[in-house]
Amino acid sequence: MTLETIDLAIVAGYVLALIAIATLVSREKAGHTKDSTDYFLAGKALPWWAVGASLIAANISAEQIIGQSGQGYVVGLAIAAYEWQAAIVLLIVAKYFLPIFLERNIYTMPQFLDQRFGGGVKSIMAVFWIALYTAVNLTSVLWLGGLAINAVSGLAVWPAMAGLAAVAIVYSIYGGLKAVALTDIIQVVILILGGILITWIALSLVGDGAGPMQGFFTLLDGFPGHFNMILNPEHPSYSNLPGIWTLLGGLWVLHFSYWGFNQYIIQRALGSKSLAEARKGLAFAASLKLLIPVIVVVPGIAALHLAQNGMIDQATLDARPDSTYGVLMTLVPAGIRGLVFAALIAAIVSSLASMMNSISTIFTMDLYRAIRKDKSEHHYVTVGRITAFSAMAIALILAQPFLGGMESAFQTIQEYTGFVAPGVVAVFLLGFFWKRTNTAGAFALLISSVVLSFLFWLMANPAAIGGAGSGLLSAFGLEALDLPFVIRIWIVFIACLVIGVVVSHVTGKPAEDRPVELGGIRFATEPVFNMASLVIIAILIGIYGAFW
Repeated sequence: MTLETIDLAIVAGYVLALIAIATLVSREKAGHTKDSTDYFLAGKALPWWAVGASLIAANISAEQIIGQSGQGYVVGLAIAAYEWQAAIVLLIVAKYFLPIFLERNIYTMPQFLDQRFGGGVKSIMAVFWIALYTAVNLTSVLWLGGLAINAVSGLAVWPAMAGLAAVAIVYSIYGGLKAVALTDIIQVVILILGGILITWIALSLVGDGAGPMQGFFTLLDGFPGHFNMILNPEHPSYSNLPGIWTLLGGLWVLHFSYWGFNQYIIQRALGSKSLAEARKGLAFAASLKLLIPVIVVVPGIAALHLAQNGMIDQATLDARPDSTYGVLMTLVPAGIRGLVFAALIAAIVSSLASMMNSISTIFTMDLYRAIRKDKSEHHYVTVGRITAFSAMAIALILAQPFLGGMESAFQTIQEYTGFVAPGVVAVFLLGFFWKRTNTAGAFALLISSVVLSFLFWLMANPAAIGGAGSGLLSAFGLEALDLPFVIRIWIVFIACLVIGVVVSHVTGKPAEDRPVELGGIRFATEPVFNMASLVIIAILIGIYGAFW
């Protein structure tokens, strides 16, 4: 299917408007030269609505829209746990983590680790995050975005990826975080509007002339299993979403790693006007998270009905569930299709721009600046721009070789992230709340996270590395084990906490200036934040009660 002229005009207008607005907001006042605070933290002047909108724009990318729609087709509403549980995590991060970060006046997550544990831990984690954001996050967004554009427009995947990369570079590389965050307001409006439109159209088709609400009830009646939030052990997808363990296990570790200690997410809050504004921004983002499954997962469930009734090609969706959203877009009328297509591009390029900016921030502020301390602010901004461009170029080269053969991009990315998330969460939590944690303990738990995660993964997938897998298991005295990765992450997280505590106890105390002094940090929250939190929690209790 090809886009009509009106669709192309809408998409072109969106791209040009995005670039124009980004250029406008990136301009500096006469006589002022953009410094590192301006470029990497938007001058610490972001209001709450920009923080919240930018958080969602950075988060909702091809991974969610394409990956979760595909999982909606395969699994159903259970995949929405990734979105709805995140709302709770955002509130916890706002209340307990942000005050510590803002009190320490940091630019990056590695900078906090430097203050708490020293330069060795900082450098290792800085290199790791740069590699992860470039080789996993950027590549996954590019690849899934290219697949979606291919499904809708017929454009080959690699040129589609190159076009997305070019748009992200053009509108964000000059202005830095300020350009990204302020244009993200427009991106979120387009994203949500486009998502609502495709959900409305898909449900209307399911309703067969009786309207979208009837379409939703038809799905409830026809596919009750697809509306179970808690899967039973016999479900084919139980290994990815293991029943009650999605509420009690390692999914929380993934959430805290992503929303609490992930540079390209938390950087928006670090650039806020104040702690109060940052908290309101995270509460705003949490409220938007409640809506995301409606516009991402529900269309995937609708696609199952449409496929079984011959309205779309079921063989295509069964072979590659990640093509679900792109196939649904072929059902959208001309004109509206252009708006939905623009919404998809908005989600992709905003995430790409966010990741580029965070890669450049970590490289410049945590690695380069530590070596070249005597350079001007203009020099550091230039290095940041070169780094952002280089990261995108590398990701563009790696995307297809790394991700082209995967069955489900969304679940594969969670699997990769789960190797390090337990150690990341453990090192920050101990660094925050237990003064005795020292550098040796931090190193020990970070190394343990990777080693233990690999061993558990090998036990669950001994054939993944050929005949050597069984040999490695025998060498360690281990046997094959059917262990869902969400449970594995939880076990490794608890083990990392224990290892960090034990090693810290048997080695020397940290220097007096290392631990976080919690006594002088304000954890009390404002009434508006408290009210928003209560409403969000009440809605989530209602959702889980209705679809348990």
